[in-house]
Amino acid sequence: MPNSSTIPVLDFKASLKKPLQWAMAAGLATAVITLFLPNYYRSEARLLPVESKGLGGSLGGLATAAAAFGVSVPGGEGNDANFVDILNSRWLKEQLLQTEFQYHARSWRFGAERLEKGTLYAYVDEKNMDRAVKELGKVLSATRDLKSKVITLSAETKSPELSQQVVQRAGKLLEAFLQEKGHTRGGAKALFAEARLADARTEMDQAEDAFRRFLEGNRNYQSSGDPAVRLKGTRLENELRLRQQLVTTLAMNREQALLEEKNDIPILNLLDPGNLPIDKSKPARSVIVLAVMFLVGAGGWTWLNREWVRARLLAGEDESATLIQE
Repeated sequence: MPNSSTIPVLDFKASLKKPLQWAMAAGLATAVITLFLPNYYRSEARLLPVESKGLGGSLGGLATAAAAFGVSVPGGEGNDANFVDILNSRWLKEQLLQTEFQYHARSWRFGAERLEKGTLYAYVDEKNMDRAVKELGKVLSATRDLKSKVITLSAETKSPELSQQVVQRAGKLLEAFLQEKGHTRGGAKALFAEARLADARTEMDQAEDAFRRFLEGNRNYQSSGDPAVRLKGTRLENELRLRQQLVTTLAMNREQALLEEKNDIPILNLLDPGNLPIDKSKPARSVIVLAVMFLVGAGGWTWLNREWVRARLLAGEDESATLIQE
């Protein structure tokens, strides 16, 4: 087995010549190739949700509505976690994919800008909706800061305008979801009170008509000598008063339910509406070139001096074995 006396002599300075040449050639080739890679631009919007009075504690109406669309909503993390789930849901992504955008883009790296118009589904260029939804996950992302509860919504595409429009559209879809599908307990109470109020008003109108028809033939029924007339008039009058009181009570309940519904709807404060990016987010061409140069240089040097490297490794194993025996 070889030992330290059999390790070949290495001229370190001379051994670097060829690997450096290879690294420079690889770096130059990589730099040329990366010039043709398209630029990507990232636009970000920042949202600050404000919890409503009616949704504290449990899932609330928003979680129920989100569950109806197949969104998994945890129970104890607050409504801002629900917002992230909605932004990452298939429903919202399908709505985005079907939205038509108009933006400027380049057909290739050094091409002239031209006006594009089409859906996001056409942009991701996938064969079916399942693949398009999965690919959109690489374009759109939503994250939440656990401490500040600020939600960051970002989109990264080959067009600055498209990135901005996707972010803004996603924010509007979230707001529409909260307004239209975030039915809460207050909303259900308001709907019930509205329907019951309509029925009560109909019943009051009927009581008024019955009492009016009675009064047309019995204007002074209270002083009538017929007990049956007095009894019927009193009964109709009391029925009308009861219906009027019921309408008043239901109208007040409806207004209270409407106030509760407004309190139940979460509020989104828009901190950043989504910027129009100027600088590219990727690719990092210099990093790619340096990484390729390092890998080629290190790999080439190791290959050219593999005998010396092998001898050093064997010598290190011998030293370790000797130390263990001692």
